Amino acid sequence: MTMSYGAQARLLLLCPGQGGQHPAMFDLARTSPAASALLDRLATTGALDGVDIYANRNAQPLIVAATLSMWEAIREFTPPPALIAGYSIGELAAYGVAGALAPEAAAGLAAERARLMDNCALALPGQALMAISGLALPRIQAILAEHAFYMSIENDDDACVAGGPASAAEKLEQAIAQAGGRSTRLQVEVASHTPYMQAAVAPFAEALRQIGFGHMTAPVLAGVSATAVSGKTQAVDQLSRQLAETIHWAACMDAAAEAGITYALELGPGAALARMMQNRHPHINTRSAADFRTLDGIRKWLERAAED
Repeated sequence: MTMSYGAQARLLLLCPGQGGQHPAMFDLARTSPAASALLDRLATTGALDGVDIYANRNAQPLIVAATLSMWEAIREFTPPPALIAGYSIGELAAYGVAGALAPEAAAGLAAERARLMDNCALALPGQALMAISGLALPRIQAILAEHAFYMSIENDDDACVAGGPASAAEKLEQAIAQAGGRSTRLQVEVASHTPYMQAAVAPFAEALRQIGFGHMTAPVLAGVSATAVSGKTQAVDQLSRQLAETIHWAACMDAAAEAGITYALELGPGAALARMMQNRHPHINTRSAADFRTLDGIRKWLERAAED
């Protein structure tokens, strides 16, 4: 079925990172025969193995599989995206959505990414991640430096994720509270997007080089630079560097707004990226696939959002 969309409508697809996974995260996609078949294929590769869906080694391929299966379920009625952006492991999924990586390749790379990061955590044990908010980023940065922590992800002007030694986490929490901020220790033992992951960068870049790279149907925003990527060489560089460098997610949201994005759909699981985008750029009509009970509900919302 062919649909007409507003000439000025520009769609952003958002691919989430870890945290929103849950046991029913494949259920909506499974209502599509094509997506269900894709999930069956990924299951034969071992990408959906693992009882503990929160363990890093399982979570990364599971999230990629959930995101790509939702895209498979809705791609027939979704207008071509102007941009695609992914948060942490979601950036790898974004290249699957863009057509650069086959789903099986993306899930396999996610498993390799998790393995390399877990190896870093084993080599440098005692890592922690913490969500911090309520203070301006420069103030947070100064406090982090005093406790040997690094900025992992910049989510807003006063919100971030930080990684560092678990042994210093309690004192960091106290310092943040004394400065008037808030902090939450995350149930993660891998200091993603910090120098703790440096040993994973080169081998992951090599793994990416070995994979076939198809034609990209839309550019992907790179987390470490907030620039649009449309080719393999740059994708390999940006995807590997983000393991050990700060992700500038707030800048990615701003770049999408500057590119004229008018509406955005998070492919799920979860709705964290949709909430962040709606809060930072309320003029961009943003929803998550997780908000809907049916695929037809997503289709109808896309039609309305494109016409607004």
